[in-house]
Amino acid sequence: MANNEMPQLLPGTLFLLILQTLARGPLHGYAIARRIKDASGNGLEIEDGSLYPALNRMLVKGWVRAEWGTSENNRKARFYRLTAEGRKQLHAEAREFNNLVKSIQLVLRTI
Repeated sequence: MANNEMPQLLPGTLFLLILQTLARGPLHGYAIARRIKDASGNGLEIEDGSLYPALNRMLVKGWVRAEWGTSENNRKARFYRLTAEGRKQLHAEAREFNNLVKSIQLVLRTI
């Protein structure tokens, strides 16, 4: 991977990143992507073509709720909020991800 390329997300981690971001409070789509990018030290960039379909799937699953509001720059925006079901899913996704990371680290130590 070249120095200027963003790393690819592992399958299933997009939901985890969005849920974790929304755990701090409601945000609109652009703010979610920006918060993930900032929190990762500019290492992760979520494209609109991935973010909004994921948010729509999360709405259908009941993990988030959405309401229209006004963004910080006075534009109409859809704000997403974590539901109780979404909070449960966040804990489940984080547990699965941590188990995956531990397993990968074990393999890397033996090679």
